[in-house]
Amino acid sequence: MKITFSPAEELVVHEILEVSKEDLIRERVTPQGNMPLYWCDGILFSFSSLPMTDDVIKDYLKGKLHWLEVHFARMPKYVDVISFESEEYKATMGVRVIDTSPSLLHREFIKWLKTTAPKR
Repeated sequence: MKITFSPAEELVVHEILEVSKEDLIRERVTPQGNMPLYWCDGILFSFSSLPMTDDVIKDYLKGKLHWLEVHFARMPKYVDVISFESEEYKATMGVRVIDTSPSLLHREFIKWLKTTAPKR
C-alpha cells in the first residue's frame, strides 16, 4: 500500500475582515449548534471555503486551496472554550476553540496575516 502526503502549496484568500472578538464568537452560534473557531499564534479566526465546483476541485488536486472569507480577532492566549451571554438565546453559551498551531497551513497563514492585514 502506498500512502502519499500532499500538503497544500498555495492558499488563496478572497476576503479578510478583522472583527471584534465578540462579533466573531457570536457569528459561530447558529440554530443548528455552535461551530468551532480556530486559534493560532495569537489570532482567533474562522474561514469559509468556496463551493466545491469542478474548477475548485481541480485547484484542490493541484494543491491550491481557496478560502472565500476569513474573519479574525486578536486573542493573545489560547482558551479551549469561550463563554458569553447570548441575548438571542437568553443563556450562557460556549464556543469551542481549536488550537491549530500544529498546522503548517494555519501557521503560515497567520504569519502572513500579521504582516499583511491592515490594523483596526
